Amino acid sequence: MMTALLHIEKLVAGYGEARVLSHIDLTVEAGRSLALLGRNGAGKTTLVDTIAGVTTHHAGAIHFDGCDIARLRPEQRAPHGIGWVPQERNIFPSLTVEENLTATARPGPWSLERAYQMFPRLKERRRNMGNQLSGGEQQMLAVARALMLNPKLLLLDEPLEGLAPIIVDELLAALRRIVRDEGMSAIIIEQKARKILPLTDEAVVLDRGAVSYQGTSQALLDDPERLEGLLSVS
Repeated sequence: MMTALLHIEKLVAGYGEARVLSHIDLTVEAGRSLALLGRNGAGKTTLVDTIAGVTTHHAGAIHFDGCDIARLRPEQRAPHGIGWVPQERNIFPSLTVEENLTATARPGPWSLERAYQMFPRLKERRRNMGNQLSGGEQQMLAVARALMLNPKLLLLDEPLEGLAPIIVDELLAALRRIVRDEGMSAIIIEQKARKILPLTDEAVVLDRGAVSYQGTSQALLDDPERLEGLLSVS
């Protein structure tokens, strides 16, 4: 029997008085990955930001690993096991790659050596400052740094956005290993649905702050007309 790692019920959240999410119900099982899809402005980033704790919570429940985290501040959520990679990446520009990785590390199976095995480019650049890295290398660093927290759930907000095709392929291969081989629970936002659906178990599509589709990633891949209708993609 699967165990619910994250269970969200009737969630209403947004920024200040503005309510972006409307009565969201969502469950992520331990060891399962979720593709979070939707058109621009659908509320995807708001949902991930709400799980991370940086939005205004208006109503509803957020249970993570058996704890009610809805009222916890972001820095109180990370120790519960939430690793968050926002669109801005938020790496430390004036620290080296290695210092970035070790600054917030927590004990667990993800060590510095393991992070370097996953992202060999980072090992090559370990003495470089964060601001000396390319955009793709910064994204790899942001993902590796989240792994060094040894989280139970990884939140990734458009990890492939704006990256060169060769870096996209490298990052996708790493993400496949992280969620498929390592069994890391993850929620991944991605505009290019067909790139991320093959990696994930489940898919949720948001539309105007509400869930418009919930099912397996494979079912959406097998139904291109439905996928196009939900996302308006060619």
